[in-house]
Amino acid sequence: MNDRKQLMASVRTVVVKLGTNVLTRASGEMALGEIHAIIEDLADLQRADYRVLLVSSGAVSMGVNGLKHDGVTAFVTDKQAYAAVGQIRLMAIYQQAFANFNVPTGQILLTEDDFKSRTRYLNLRNTMNRLLDFGVLPIIIENDSVSTSEIEESRPSCSDLPVFGDNDVLSALVASKLGADLLLLLTDVDGLYPDGPPPSSGVGSGADDKEAPRPLSLVDEITPEIEAMARAGSRRGRGGMASKLRAVQVAVQSGSPAVIASGHRVGTIPDVLSGADVGTLFLPRRRLASRKRWIAFASTVSGRIVVNQGAYDALTHRGKSLLFAGVVRLEGEFGRGHVVSIVDPAGKEFARGIANYNSEEARPLAGKRSDEIIELVGHNYEELIHRDNLAVRDSST
Repeated sequence: MNDRKQLMASVRTVVVKLGTNVLTRASGEMALGEIHAIIEDLADLQRADYRVLLVSSGAVSMGVNGLKHDGVTAFVTDKQAYAAVGQIRLMAIYQQAFANFNVPTGQILLTEDDFKSRTRYLNLRNTMNRLLDFGVLPIIIENDSVSTSEIEESRPSCSDLPVFGDNDVLSALVASKLGADLLLLLTDVDGLYPDGPPPSSGVGSGADDKEAPRPLSLVDEITPEIEAMARAGSRRGRGGMASKLRAVQVAVQSGSPAVIASGHRVGTIPDVLSGADVGTLFLPRRRLASRKRWIAFASTVSGRIVVNQGAYDALTHRGKSLLFAGVVRLEGEFGRGHVVSIVDPAGKEFARGIANYNSEEARPLAGKRSDEIIELVGHNYEELIHRDNLAVRDSST
């Protein structure tokens, strides 16, 4: 408890993510009572001089409800149309409700292209910071009406991996971009449960039952055992606990603590910020520099580099550059200056970096020593990826 209070006392910039299952009822109708209660809590934070950003799901679901459709469709274009209708409904609710508390709002619609480009990434950060300086509460929504990264069912397997596939990870990228002090994921469960949430978790019933299962209070490291506790998403939401853990990993590896808590519970937001034992708190790791945060989390990947154990140890434990001698093989095609995924001998990604060579140039050099590289390519780089352009994603190593 004391650790929580001390950690929350230093929080000034908060990114709050609202899930579809908090914003809508099982029938698909908007849960206006709960939405307005959350908005009032966010307005109170704003008036208390917190810098607050809201990342919202729910556009597709609200579009389905607004058009009186059943929402069952295999066509991405249908979902894009639902999103276009739902975005207006969602923002109308937010704008009117926040205006009742004299809190100005601004809408930011994002697609993956806003993260792929380093220049656009920086411009977006500048815009959000300026809105906060003006006392505006930014409301951030993935623009599903033109972007299909979240609503498509399929995913590429090797190259051009999506930056984010849901609003959980989007919210973590926003928190990472701004160096936020806290990421708060509000969902329909009370936190991360060791054996999955009980059926009553989302509505708060049984909260006073001492025999009822309890969520974890604190997680200081996301281990395989913690990952195994995640469960699949619900019918209306795209996320689920597995998605929230991915978002938490981005946040904590960027240096921001994260909390998963119930958006149905009255007073969750002020209680979390006061340091109360509410939800599951994930402690941050060391903070990466801004450029390395973009490489690690916000960039798209154009290929993979498999390294040997020696290179893995050098990159994770000694902060070295990636030399060709440690490269086992290259997968996929990438260009010079592209971000590539770096995987260990077992095939697990542990880092990303900006390549000094394209894949055609690099492939014949895999496994060769630095003196051989100089003889073969002359004055080019001896490193495939320099340490200044390399970000180890698992900061616990």
